[in-house]
Amino acid sequence: MIEVRNLVKNYGDVKAVRDISFTVENGEILGFLGPNGAGKTTTLRVITSYLSPTSGNVFVDNLNVLDNSMEIRSLIGYLPEMNPLYHEMNVYEFMEFVANVRKIEKSKFKSRLNEVIELCGLKGVIHKSISELSKGYCQRVGLAQAIFHDPEILILDEPTIGLDPNQIAEIRKLIKNLGKEKTVIISSHVLQEIQATADRMVIINDGEIVANGTIEDLMSGFKGKTRLILELKNATEESVSKIKSVNSEISLADIKTQGDSIVASLEYPNSLDPRQNIFDYALENKWTILEMSRHKTSLEDVFRNLTIEGGADA
Repeated sequence: MIEVRNLVKNYGDVKAVRDISFTVENGEILGFLGPNGAGKTTTLRVITSYLSPTSGNVFVDNLNVLDNSMEIRSLIGYLPEMNPLYHEMNVYEFMEFVANVRKIEKSKFKSRLNEVIELCGLKGVIHKSISELSKGYCQRVGLAQAIFHDPEILILDEPTIGLDPNQIAEIRKLIKNLGKEKTVIISSHVLQEIQATADRMVIINDGEIVANGTIEDLMSGFKGKTRLILELKNATEESVSKIKSVNSEISLADIKTQGDSIVASLEYPNSLDPRQNIFDYALENKWTILEMSRHKTSLEDVFRNLTIEGGADA
């Protein structure tokens, strides 16, 4: 288990991470989500012992980053946002280098290499120069170096950045497969990335955690609502404002005159569907409905609401 406890990280006067706490359970894929500059990369660098905290601590299997940084590094496979590859090497040479750094016995190298090549889909490029590989294959090589020592924990920072849709789908599938055996933290500012891979998500903004839970938890906590846009003729703003009488759970979010029409935005819980009653009410008042369009509050809406500020990456 990973436990981040009251973590603070400052760069001089810049407060990149502000007293955050969260846990990652064994075997869980946690999505670490936030806009650029939220503090995601800084937090991951502290978890992986590449940075020391200003205050607070991080515990990995009961080891802490202040006293046990080398032991923690051996438990973690890390793919930073800037993929750490040596482009003058071919893939085989790079895997040999990784094995030496991780102190993997030579007698076990070949068998582990074959496992990693199969898992990461690198069989066809094992003797190719890394400089010749596509971005998608470079990401696969980066994942291969992260898992070569068979770590208990994988930490992946923006693993699909710069990839095309087909490459993204391939890397997502690979991460899902790895998550069956390992604890994974995947960081991204792309909501779809987290939705496609994670069991749970933590959303960070301006160095602070603003949400923590499953998608269902977040939608429930946000009290997801549906917005209904009505464009009406033969109506007035005063008469349309009374449409709330159709159902006590309907609220009038906005109303305005647009030419010779009235445009009203209604909001109500996602569990409610009062469209038939609204249609009947419009008929009773002899309104002509030019448009009735429905938009359910999505996780994107929740994310934007929680991370409205944004900024440059820290």
